[in-house]
Amino acid sequence: MSPSSQQPQTTATSYTPPCRVLERYAQVLVRFALWGGKGIRKGEVVYLVGAEATKPLFLAVRREILKAGGNVISNFIPESWDRWQFSRDFFELAKPHQLDWTPKRYFRGLVDEMTHYIYLLGEDDPRELEGIDPKKIMRAQTARKIFMDWRTQKELEGKLTWTLALYGTEGYAKEAGMSLKEYWRQIIRACFLDEADPVARWRAVQRQIDHVVRKLNKLTPVVDHLMVEGLDVRLKIVPGEKRSWLGGSGRNIPSFEVFTSPDWRGTEGWIRFNQPLYRQGVKIEGIELWFEKGRVVKARSRTNEAHLKAMLKVANADKVGEFSLTDRRLSRITKFMANTLYDENVGGRWGNMHIALGKAYRDAHDGNPAEVSEEEWQRLGYNDSAVHTDIISTTRRRVTAHLKQGGTLLLYADGEFVV
Repeated sequence: MSPSSQQPQTTATSYTPPCRVLERYAQVLVRFALWGGKGIRKGEVVYLVGAEATKPLFLAVRREILKAGGNVISNFIPESWDRWQFSRDFFELAKPHQLDWTPKRYFRGLVDEMTHYIYLLGEDDPRELEGIDPKKIMRAQTARKIFMDWRTQKELEGKLTWTLALYGTEGYAKEAGMSLKEYWRQIIRACFLDEADPVARWRAVQRQIDHVVRKLNKLTPVVDHLMVEGLDVRLKIVPGEKRSWLGGSGRNIPSFEVFTSPDWRGTEGWIRFNQPLYRQGVKIEGIELWFEKGRVVKARSRTNEAHLKAMLKVANADKVGEFSLTDRRLSRITKFMANTLYDENVGGRWGNMHIALGKAYRDAHDGNPAEVSEEEWQRLGYNDSAVHTDIISTTRRRVTAHLKQGGTLLLYADGEFVV
């Protein structure tokens, strides 16, 4: 019996997906998600990161990289054990100098070496950091921003691509109110892993998304601002100068969203989010935000409000870095998954809209982002921060473009693009 036909051996769990599912998942990540739908090339280096809970998929992805002729740098993170908790121990034990430390030479070498970055999300306990002082978490994240900045610059130069994917765990399934097997059914459907050739299906979906993106980009030069309206939102978004809309292109699996990084200075209004935010092991529910002149001037939530406010105190985390819409006709995600990667791509009855507070996507620039200076990024209103926090709503809403020469044009209604 060949290794690929055997059932993976993992830690105790109520369900492990079949090998054929894991192999298809790995094919999507390696053969589609990287290089914007084209997949990796011989000799390229993939930095593969995953926690111990992701082991079956981690091994399948590593195997697929090798089959494609790629090289692998592995970062396999142990899960907590007994009274020793991998992530929590750091924040409980770390002194200020340890929170501020980052291995810059190691990160610099890693970025120079890698061509691609695959991160497998999967935690046995999504709430492991609940109760930890949020200021300590934000301090450590800020210290490691340089690693993200170096990766971003290499990506803008066209020399690096990345993707994120989810491995279902008992912890995530419990948060979502499902059995682990049902949770995996959602993952399998969302990623087309129930089809013989999911890579071909993803390429077809990408063509549909690209069709919408092209229409929006033809309109963008004549749009002054967007108005998002519904029972729980009245928000003004200004696309800004030198902007384009983007589709997922494999950066996340799954990804059905169409998004841009607006001029943060034009954000005005109020919004309430009906989906909880999971952030550094903390669940924040009932988030409401008020914007004036581009900044959050008031924020509240039903739970863990202190964590929300600590995040907003990180430099520039009180400004919008992304505005995103998902067409319900493309996404097969219909249930709450207790994970941002899935919840920001939900289809369901009304699709979804989300904004991200913090770092903007510089590839939303309509020219060559690698040639743009830091001064020009600031002039154009592209936000920069150590955080990028997606917050989601799945309620009914309309998005209307207000045109520079007067008049309006409906872009999105009842969960569907209408352009």
